[in-house]
Amino acid sequence: MTTPLDHAFQAIDAANSRDPNLDEGQPANLVYGQRMTQEQERLFPDASDVLRIACRGQHVERWLLPRDAYPMDRAGYLAWRQEQGRRHADRIAGIMADAGYGDDDIDQARKMLTKQGLKRDDQVQALEDVICFTFIRWYLGDFMAEHADKGVPRIIEKTARKMSPEGRARALREFPMPEALAPYFRD
Repeated sequence: MTTPLDHAFQAIDAANSRDPNLDEGQPANLVYGQRMTQEQERLFPDASDVLRIACRGQHVERWLLPRDAYPMDRAGYLAWRQEQGRRHADRIAGIMADAGYGDDDIDQARKMLTKQGLKRDDQVQALEDVICFTFIRWYLGDFMAEHADKGVPRIIEKTARKMSPEGRARALREFPMPEALAPYFRD
């Protein structure tokens, strides 16, 4: 028997399997969603369905709105990111409704995916910690290589600031952090 969570995961994965961008020979957003689930299961093994779905759907169909559709400056980046959050929240809301989730769960997922209540809402913060761990574990090395001359320490500092104190402490324990970046993860 398929559970509502199974239905939601299958729908997210089906949507993300159409990503034309590849990561290790697989659709990039499909891989990203699966990596988010792996990190969520490690960090929050008793997570609610809503957190599980928000993690899996964090970048649902992200390629449909390319970054270069907005001005390539900070304001353009922020507008693009905000619109992506809204789009992801809308898409996940539809998937959750189809799977049989109620309005309260759907509203919570929207709140999480649009980052409403970061640092104030435990579930929104849990999603952000999973995002940061996924970035550090799977994407930071390539990111640093691509952006070596573009203020990587500042970006790492911003990533660490988004994390909970527990998340930062755990990141220091779990990742071989270069000493130049470690202070950003210390309280």
